[in-house]
Amino acid sequence: MIIFLYSIAAAAVLICVPFLLVAYARARIGYEMFSTPGAMFDKLPPYAQQATWAHQNTFEAFLIFAAAALMAYVTGVNYLTGQIAAIAFVVARFRYSIFYILNIPLLR
Repeated sequence: MIIFLYSIAAAAVLICVPFLLVAYARARIGYEMFSTPGAMFDKLPPYAQQATWAHQNTFEAFLIFAAAALMAYVTGVNYLTGQIAAIAFVVARFRYSIFYILNIPLLR
């Protein structure tokens, strides 16, 4: 059952992973912390733009997954299928971010 909590933690970490590329790209083009970060989006290289969208999409999917996994944990669901599904979600979201950043639509 603890696998549900670990999968929630892993999915939360996956939210930040694509944004590390965005931070790297912003640092390379001279990002200033408090000056219009939205206007900088057009100046980012394509991989950083894709990473921004992957970050946002992962955050949206996390909210639904975290609620479902937490509900399974609280109610005491101990089915192997549920645990495999929780692990599969984390693996699939990790691969999704990679394929999104690499701009391979067929695999995401």
